[in-house]
This record gives sequence, C-alpha cells and structure tokens, in this order.
Amino acid sequence: MENLYNKKMPITAWAEDDRPREKMMLKGRQSLSDAELIAILIGSGTPKLSAVDLSKHILNALNNDLNALAKLNIKELTRFNGIGEAKAISILAALELGRRRKEEDASKIQRIVCSKDTYQLMRPYLVDLNHEEFWVVFLGRSNRLLSVQNISKGGVTGTIADPKIIFKLALEHTASNVVLVHNHPSGNLKPSQQDLVLTAKLKSAGAVLDISVMDHLIITNGGYFSFADEGKL
Repeated sequence: MENLYNKKMPITAWAEDDRPREKMMLKGRQSLSDAELIAILIGSGTPKLSAVDLSKHILNALNNDLNALAKLNIKELTRFNGIGEAKAISILAALELGRRRKEEDASKIQRIVCSKDTYQLMRPYLVDLNHEEFWVVFLGRSNRLLSVQNISKGGVTGTIADPKIIFKLALEHTASNVVLVHNHPSGNLKPSQQDLVLTAKLKSAGAVLDISVMDHLIITNGGYFSFADEGKL
C-alpha cells in the first residue's frame, strides 16, 4: 500500500486509520491515541509505514511509555527509520511544551502542607531525566513557599548534596523549614542506604540552626516516596 501522506491526497481520501487530523477536528483531541498525536507531529511515514504505523512502532519499542519517549534525545530518535532530525525535533518540542505547562501549574503552589504538594511542585523539574539531581524547597512560616533551588546534578546512580550549601541558602532565604528532593532515574522508589544516612545528617544539621527538615522526597516517573509519610525521617 502506498503512503497516502506522500501523495498529497485530500484528508477525506485517506484510510480511516491514516487521518488523525480529521479525527481531531471532528471528535476533539482527547479522542486521539498517543500514536495518532505523534503522527500529526511527524506528518509522514515511510514507503512501508503510514505516519500512524510509524508512531506505533516507536511507542511499541518503548513499551508505550511516553516518559521513556521524553527521555530520548534527537540522535536516539533518528535511529528509528523514517524519523529525521526535523521530525525528532517536532516530537521533543511538543513534549517539552507539555513539561513546561506542568511547571507553570506547579508555580501556582504557594504553601506546602503535605508530601503531595511537594511532589506536584517538583515533578516537572525531575521527570524524564537520565541523571540524578538534588533540589531543596525552602519554606517560611506557615510553610509558605520561599524558593526552590537545584543543589547538585550527578550521574545515573547518584549526586552529592553538600549540607554547607543547603543551609547557607536556607539562612539567606530566612527559611524556617526545608524539604529535600531528589530523583531516581532507575524508577526505583526505595531509598538507598546513602539516602537514609544523608537525610539523618541533614536533619541533625538543621536542628542546630533551628531549621526543620520536614521531608525528603524521592521522585521517579511513576510516583514518589516520602520519608515523612513512611516514618523514615
């Protein structure tokens, strides 16, 4: 079967599965599958695959995980036959816009009253990363949000959180409380022994300065682990 996208035929002449644009216009964006949305971004497929089929092939290779897709870079995307640099850039640009939208929503949070608040605030910064990062949320009285700061960036298996840097920033912001946050690119939510030791160390250091370590969150693409909720703090 010839690729109808390359034939410049009217949308109404395409096969049902090959016209996601028309489907969106008629039924709305929510009616489209992930593959159909990606097909709209890439516009055309290959001589053997329609844009929809090519999109399905990419998603199948990633176990239909959009988070895994968002982690790919341009070079990795262009390894799929039919995806050149322009198409790869279109896909990544759309995913980045989605991430930034979540970041804007998170910026509306004014107070942190539970672990879910911290997760919603920090998730946009830490999902889709292939390396670990350590962040700190600085809170004032009544847990009012003062600032969010990246402390360090590390490798795949770890990062360094320097207590001197953390509490220097806390004093500069006149913070009453802090929440520690880092991600696990592996997807494993279980805290490591190093995580437990570091948390205890920072909690003790904060106590000397009368700055409370309220919680420590580990964030993955699939959820989060709260030291406070799990009685590990």
